[in-house]
This record gives sequence, C-alpha cells and structure tokens, in this order.
Amino acid sequence: MSLVLHLSDTHFGTERTEVSDALLLLAREMQPDLAILSGDVTQRARASQFAAARRFLDALATPVKLVIPGNHDIPLFNLAARLFNPYGNYCHAFGTELEPQFSNEDVLVIGVNATRPWRHKDGEVSAQQIGRVSEQLQRAQPHQLRIVVVHQPIFVVSDSDRENLLHGHQHATQAWSAAGADLVLSGHIHLAYVRNLKEHMHDLPRALWVASAGTAISKRVREGQPNSVNLIRYEPTQMPRACKVERMDFDAVTSRFVLAQTTLLEM
Repeated sequence: MSLVLHLSDTHFGTERTEVSDALLLLAREMQPDLAILSGDVTQRARASQFAAARRFLDALATPVKLVIPGNHDIPLFNLAARLFNPYGNYCHAFGTELEPQFSNEDVLVIGVNATRPWRHKDGEVSAQQIGRVSEQLQRAQPHQLRIVVVHQPIFVVSDSDRENLLHGHQHATQAWSAAGADLVLSGHIHLAYVRNLKEHMHDLPRALWVASAGTAISKRVREGQPNSVNLIRYEPTQMPRACKVERMDFDAVTSRFVLAQTTLLEM
C-alpha cells in the first residue's frame, strides 16, 4: 500500500504555528511515502517565506516531497523580479525543476506548472504541456495510480469559482482522461472536495477524479472552512482498481488533524 499526503496553499508568511505543528505530527504518525504540495507555497514569494517553507518540508516525515509553484509564488509587487526572474526565490528553495515528477512501483505523479508571470492569479496549461503529460501517462504501468498535479482547478463545484478554472482545462481534461489519468490534484480556491468528472462530463473516455485541497496551514481559510489536507491510500493489487481519499481537518479543540471524510475512488 502507498500513502500520499496532498497539501496545498500553505501561504508561508500567513501560517498558523499550531496548525503547522499538527501537520508535522500527522506526518510522523502516518509516515506517508510521498508529500505533494500543489502550489501557493508562500504568500508573497519572498526569500524568507520560501526559506520557512523549505524548513517545514525538510521536517515533514516523508522521504519524497514534490512541489509545484502557484500564482502566489511569483513576485506581485516586485515588477522587475516578476518580469526578469519570476521563479528566482522559488528555485533557490526547491531547485530549478518547475514540473517535477515521481514514479515508483505503485504511483506515477506528474507536476504541471500552470503559473504565468503575465497573469495575475489565473493559471494556464499549454497544448505542449497537455501533450507532454499525455505521453507520460501513456507510458505508465497498468497497476500504477496515475496522478497529475496542477495548482488551479480543472473542475469547480460552485459557479462563483468558475473564474478560477485553469485556462485550457477542457482540452486537458479530455486528453488526460484518454491518456489514462486517474486523479488530478489541485488547490488555489481553498476549498476541499472530491469529484468523479465522468459524472459531470459524460463524453469523457474514462473515469477521471479530481481532489481539491483546502488551505493546509494558513490563516487564509475560506468561509469558515477548517485547515485541511488529503491522505490518498492506494493498494495496487486491489481489483478493480480503486483508492481512498481521506480529508483530514484541523480540530482546534484537540490541535490535531482528524478524519473528516473518506471517498472511495473507483477507477
């Protein structure tokens, strides 16, 4: 069995110490094989905020960390840096690979950098990126859980969030479904949900699930929603193929992350 920790929108610079401590405790207890941080690592892309994020991830009890940038990880007010070196502080903390990948016997994870320095907060995926991800998905082993990670969502549950949809999401959804993707992870809107897109887009070639993560450790929670992360459990020998997504919410009474919801994803 593989266990993946999915967190998003840490927004270092606005982090809550008691919540970050609780998340470190959760990771020590659960010992995930992989942690995925789907963007908005920092609040204002400052070097000090990236340094704090780096220290936090180094302390996270998981052997592998996969991080992609979000729109907040590009300087907003420093226009020179945004234009000429938008990922400078990010790369200093996490390396120059903006679209990291991970593969083992159980899972294949493909990161997609949807940030664009010329956009304020919107994300975009190009035809080239869609094609590259599709080719990698097609090379996956049949038993691998095939995960794509983006920051902005390809599906939202509220009409008010439609403006936050990833530009190019329709083409990406069709192509990645056809190529064999099982699950797309995202954040950005600070709202946790899991959906099977096949139930909403009946022309999809196969089932494709989305899991959006809430705000992991930041005070920038949405509409009274608690801080939350996802735990993804996958057993490759199980037939038919399926995995579980467990939403873990921060409980202020116990100062711990507790199980809030479990969703079975049938492939």
